[in-house]
Amino acid sequence: MKERTLESAVGLFMLCGFAALVYLALQLGEVSFLRQGSTWEVKAEFDNVAGVKEGAAVQVAGVTVGEVVDIALSDREAALLSLRLDKKVKVPVDTIASVKSQGIIGDKYIQLNLGGDDELFKPGETIRETESSVDIESLISKFAFGSAK
Repeated sequence: MKERTLESAVGLFMLCGFAALVYLALQLGEVSFLRQGSTWEVKAEFDNVAGVKEGAAVQVAGVTVGEVVDIALSDREAALLSLRLDKKVKVPVDTIASVKSQGIIGDKYIQLNLGGDDELFKPGETIRETESSVDIESLISKFAFGSAK
């Protein structure tokens, strides 16, 4: 009887440890279906998003508030980014989205300059006020060959 109680206690301890390990793995791996309730998506349409990759940060005032989850071509033949943002972030309809670079040749990210309008974007709507990526290589090329004005 005493051995059976000990075996049950060890089994329960192992089961709890395994459950805790699975929970930590899912939290650290940021499994998307667990975060569905704490995020929402908005789209942004750009003429050029050269260098922006899925997983790139979305920032407001230098604070990361989301990430780029999809890059596609829109019906208007422009780049359409899907941005997953924290539920806490409210995006007014006069917000401007810009492609920025960390340093001269650093990773690209999306900067949201929040507007002051009372009306907010709803999930799935598209930000059309955008500033596209600056192509450094073409600027250097134009300057080097004298066609920059």
